[in-house]
Amino acid sequence: MKLKLNSEFGTLKAVLMHRPGNEIDRLTPYNITEYLFEDMPYLEVMQREHDEFRSLIKGATGATVYRLLDLLIESLIDDELLVKAFQIALKPHKLEHLAEDLIGRFSTMECANALIAGVKVRELKRKLNHKSLDKLGEHAFVITPSPNSYFMRDPAAVVQTGVISCQMKNAIRTRESFIMRMIFENHPLFKENFNLIYPKDTIEEALTENYPDIEGGDVIVLSSKALAIGNSERTDPEAILEVAREVLKSGEVERVYEVLLPKKRNFMHLDTVFTIIDENLVVTYPDAMRAVMETRVHRKEGIDENGNTILSTEVLKESILEVLKKEIAYLEIIHTGDGNPDYASREQWFDGANVFAIGPRRVISYNRNRHTNRALREAGVEVNVIPSSELSRGLGGPRCMTMALDRQDF
Repeated sequence: MKLKLNSEFGTLKAVLMHRPGNEIDRLTPYNITEYLFEDMPYLEVMQREHDEFRSLIKGATGATVYRLLDLLIESLIDDELLVKAFQIALKPHKLEHLAEDLIGRFSTMECANALIAGVKVRELKRKLNHKSLDKLGEHAFVITPSPNSYFMRDPAAVVQTGVISCQMKNAIRTRESFIMRMIFENHPLFKENFNLIYPKDTIEEALTENYPDIEGGDVIVLSSKALAIGNSERTDPEAILEVAREVLKSGEVERVYEVLLPKKRNFMHLDTVFTIIDENLVVTYPDAMRAVMETRVHRKEGIDENGNTILSTEVLKESILEVLKKEIAYLEIIHTGDGNPDYASREQWFDGANVFAIGPRRVISYNRNRHTNRALREAGVEVNVIPSSELSRGLGGPRCMTMALDRQDF
């Protein structure tokens, strides 16, 4: 698998997803804010909705749907990697010395689940009773859960020249990025073609150094020649510059757009503002498009004596919509809520603009965003809907839940 993408809408060939698991049941009224949720989903219904989503992708495209848990189990067969993974996961409580004892008492499947769903002291004590656990309460987490893992878009982004291993804004999501990079670097499916764009250091250095943050929801492939990255509440400008230097170095990509978003939750990522569903068609949230009035364009000016890309930057004082019109010929625009401001704000809360393109003018959308879906159909788009009563509670849409790995070149 080449692990490179030249569009957001080419017919899907391979995608990575995570079926919500026991990590969702770790959410309580007292910790949902800490884990970036605003409600507690009902896991059984959530899983049924996700299963329908996954089946729809396979049935509509024939694409290979990889499951995160399966890839993680297959990667952790490597004993050295397994020990390293648990040492890193246990480090926040200074319990990394327990890693070998712990994994000796768990199956590979249990180990993989523990890295996603977390482990509490009382659960660990059933298999390992060590004095260093006594300082922690019975219900404390030895390994914290990762309930945001079903939002596969964020921990890594596949772009034109390789993979961005994302540095997450919130520490509670750091392990998601670590797991994803570990899989890309070690799993036989990916390791031969894994070209790391950012950060260039080892996993351990990426976890300990204070690297600028970037999340996959802010990364949108505009074309084979252009990449857009949101400067948002979750992505730092310094990270965008580092990514731009690497992406532009070879000359394959010619422009990296840095889109300055308002630092608000409903503009959390660039893909909540717009998504591309054909070579000349985008779905947008009107309020956000009007709010973005500055975009910076980074281009390659040259290479310095150390082999680093020298950037030139142009500041565009105009809306992102005008920028897109320059980049995309004969641009057509569909507004969330079918242009009605009340419907648009309501459906944007449930990620109306965050549809997932499975091919040109073929998308998957939440069934609850009916006004947006109607506007899409009236524009000739094939709209496949999925149930969304529970999946939507995490405030992420179909694009958020998918990491496209391979598409037909466009």
